[in-house]
Amino acid sequence: MKVYICEKSCCPAVETVAEDVLIGEGTNMVRLKKNEWNMLVKKIQSGELHSL
Repeated sequence: MKVYICEKSCCPAVETVAEDVLIGEGTNMVRLKKNEWNMLVKKIQSGELHSL
């Protein structure tokens, strides 16, 4: 799965690769393990993290 943050493929993306989730573009990349990603999703869904 690869989802771009904007509607163009030139923007940063969220991509699942094997057991990891990659967020960013080029050399500006963050790698999360599945459990870290799931915790982030859980915090967003619970309202602990929200829009700025």
